[in-house]
Amino acid sequence: MQDMVNGFDVPMLGLGKSDWLETLENIVDEHGYFQPLGDRHYATLVEEKPILLVTFETIQGVQNRGDSGQPLGFELVRELGWSHLCVLSDGDTWFRDPAVYAYFDRLADDGFFDEFENVLFYGAGPCGYAAAAFSVTAPGARVVTINPQATLDPSMADWDRRYTEARRLCFTDRYGFAPEMIEAADQAFVLYSRDQQEDAMHATLFHADNVERLALPRLGPDPEAQLLEMQVLFRILVQANIGKLTRASFFKLMRARRNHLPYLRHLLKQLKQGNRFLLTALLCANVTARMRAPQFEKTLTELDAAASEGRLSA
Repeated sequence: MQDMVNGFDVPMLGLGKSDWLETLENIVDEHGYFQPLGDRHYATLVEEKPILLVTFETIQGVQNRGDSGQPLGFELVRELGWSHLCVLSDGDTWFRDPAVYAYFDRLADDGFFDEFENVLFYGAGPCGYAAAAFSVTAPGARVVTINPQATLDPSMADWDRRYTEARRLCFTDRYGFAPEMIEAADQAFVLYSRDQQEDAMHATLFHADNVERLALPRLGPDPEAQLLEMQVLFRILVQANIGKLTRASFFKLMRARRNHLPYLRHLLKQLKQGNRFLLTALLCANVTARMRAPQFEKTLTELDAAASEGRLSA
């Protein structure tokens, strides 16, 4: 186990795409395999058993991550000894590629997922769509997705104008409509940005009995990055894996927002825009009592001055 952990300590930040892929291949070849899937997709497997984490990520997203430049699952491989299947795309493809379909067909036909006690699928955005869609190949798996698209088929989601380049992709063939594919899962958790209209609309399409929708208010357009910064995402995945993730446990974890300045700044901005002077003052007093936060200190000073001069009506 220690040799495996040491093998995953290879630095990958700052590498060009070809060097990054070569380094990734060298790392996983010692513990599994690296396999191209067509022209724009790759699969890497690190097999330790008995728990398998299946993640979907883009090469660019991994390379731009400021911590290690490695796939998300590597952290759980190092810390918990999980097996990890990472399916990578070069850009946002929604993994709509016959080569990817064939790969998951083969895994299902070979009974690959049956070799593990627990299987957990994870992805965010277009990768969240893929995590939901391909989870059908591992009935009984658990799924965690963040802001997944249900489909980008114009006949069903013409209201989502964010991904015009994806209109040329086919979402009506195999592994197409993610809410139907997720019905084979034991549990599925759809975390979504309530403040982002399109993301919230996609989330409503996931409404099977095995699906729990969990709102992520005020975490901006990239909640995955915020959850990582708050050191909450891996705890969500661990709880989901063991069947302990519930609405109550999720929102208990989300109390970490109280110490997360990007969230607090977003809340401050909303309160100020709504002229909620008392709530703004209470927020600033709470934050400045717990941490150094110059913006909140300045706002509280301004509110105190305005109140003493009679310039606040409420």
